[in-house]
Amino acid sequence: MKDKKVIVAGAGKSGFSSSGLLLRNGARVILFDENDKLDKEELLKGFSGVKNIRVVLGKLTARELKDADLMVISPGIPVDSEFVLKVKEHGIPVWSEIELAYYFNKGKIAAITGTNGKTTTTTLVGEIFKAHSDNSVVVGNIGIPFAQFADSTDEETFVAAEISSFQLETIHDFRPRVSAILNLTPDHLNRHYTFDNYARAKFDITKNQTEEDVCILNYDDPETMNRRDWVSKARVVCFSRTTVLPSGVYVKNGAIYVKDKEDSEEIFVIDLKDIKILGDHNVENVLAAVAVTYYMGIPVETIAKVISEFMGVEHRIEFVRKIGGVSYYNDSKGTNPDAAIKALKAMKSTTLLIGGGYDKKSTYDEWVDEFKAKVRYLVLIGETAEDIAKCAKNHGFNNIVFMDTLRDAVMFCNEHAMPQDSVLLSPACASWDMFKSYEERGKLFKQYVNEIEDPESDK
Repeated sequence: MKDKKVIVAGAGKSGFSSSGLLLRNGARVILFDENDKLDKEELLKGFSGVKNIRVVLGKLTARELKDADLMVISPGIPVDSEFVLKVKEHGIPVWSEIELAYYFNKGKIAAITGTNGKTTTTTLVGEIFKAHSDNSVVVGNIGIPFAQFADSTDEETFVAAEISSFQLETIHDFRPRVSAILNLTPDHLNRHYTFDNYARAKFDITKNQTEEDVCILNYDDPETMNRRDWVSKARVVCFSRTTVLPSGVYVKNGAIYVKDKEDSEEIFVIDLKDIKILGDHNVENVLAAVAVTYYMGIPVETIAKVISEFMGVEHRIEFVRKIGGVSYYNDSKGTNPDAAIKALKAMKSTTLLIGGGYDKKSTYDEWVDEFKAKVRYLVLIGETAEDIAKCAKNHGFNNIVFMDTLRDAVMFCNEHAMPQDSVLLSPACASWDMFKSYEERGKLFKQYVNEIEDPESDK
């Protein structure tokens, strides 16, 4: 990249990391953002003392496009944005930040995608890698741009990467040693337009893999298995929670086993009772993590030990606090109906459910069907509140409350929950209508819950 002229689109975390990677390796960078209200001087402070970077806000002009060798786009930027199409018309290649990082990476990549479970699975894979080797990183859609570490990897570095459909739209050579597609349900249709487009983007994680590589698929997920032949070259290995497979990773007699080939010996990994994270969906996440790490060469003993100690990830069915016999759970990461279904199924008691948020053009019927005999109140916030309420009423569920803020929703639940109830924030929607991110939404939920006075504490 030395002396190459590269446009980096998006002045957020991904764009900053991409710019830093390029500058460290001798490129000339134009950091571009369509938001002309940003402060150029503030942005440049992030590159204090660095030459060869210029900030452009608002629109790209002929000056920026002239002689540009490459544009790197942040995952939040749609590939059909007007300026992206303009760049392509000029014959300038468009890469994702993941593709840029791959260009510099020397490590061994395990890449995980799918609609739900990515963060939990990637975090668990990262913990297993870390227990095996200090030379490991966890990157990608999980919140740490790959570009931040890519040029510090070597041939022995283990890379656990959570990869989104947005990131996969603009890969060219990106090739993981082991890929995993956890499941597929309709999501981000406001960006991909059709479910098939979305599924195709997910399966692009395998498009550069060869016969030497492995692709992990969920045998129990019909939409994934119906597209199995979209994996062109990589060896497909399946995992299953419900079926004892001829080979792969599966549950049998209350335990997880690995069997490399049909005539291989079955290897015991761990008893299900020793897994601490809640829900059948988390058993699937563990199965996927076992498959990924086993085929990355990690000893089964290490895999089992880490799984037995793993407590889950923040914002995914995260236990917050028990107040007056009521348990509060933060599932802010439940940003689509399928994830929210899994969280609701994990609740062992009647539940006051807080939902609603940014509209990703999802449908809510299957989620609402899970409310019967489980949800006492549906407490709605955000721009999708009316649509969700209409769907719930169409399915015969009418115990619905609208609240203006998340704080108000938490206070309502505190006032109306009974001992042994659960209060669950699992929005089934993204957060961007009211919050910067699902992390901010989850942290605020926990803050509001922790502000509630516990009547038991005075006794």
